Amino acid sequence: MAATGDEAAAMDSISRVPLAHPTALNLPTSTESEGEGPENSAESLVPELKKPSTNSDGGVETAEEAIEPAEPDINELCTDMFDKMAVFLQGELTATCEDYRLLENMNKLTSLKYMEMKDISVNISRNLQDLNNKYASLQPYLDQINQIEEQVSALEQAAYKLDTYSKKLEAKFKKLEKR
Repeated sequence: MAATGDEAAAMDSISRVPLAHPTALNLPTSTESEGEGPENSAESLVPELKKPSTNSDGGVETAEEAIEPAEPDINELCTDMFDKMAVFLQGELTATCEDYRLLENMNKLTSLKYMEMKDISVNISRNLQDLNNKYASLQPYLDQINQIEEQVSALEQAAYKLDTYSKKLEAKFKKLEKR
């Protein structure tokens, strides 16, 4: 709800009143003893109202405006905030740098492991190539062995047939001899 007339003029005059100096408010300092209770500090934050004075204009009393309590020193609060923000950001940047260092170390170790695996695979490939070359050089001998094996099998079959035939022939000879 918007103020009109006299209320607007009163609000405008309040907004133009200069702020009181902090020493005028009797603010507690950090050197005061802690024995004073919170009620004393709360009382010191409330501005003292000036007593109404009388004007020489026919005894009309006028009220003095209440002085707002002084805000804590903004510069100190800003400095403190910026200091704490700097510490926070420094911590964040340090953590990020440490993360990147860790990642870099992990990448280096992984690279070394891959280099070792590459060396191992090169050795295996070289050994496999040597084995293939040796197998190729032995292939004629293996072919000869296979051929000899086939001949031995054929010879064995012939020996079985010959043995069977000789047994039949012996049986016929014994039969003829008995007659």
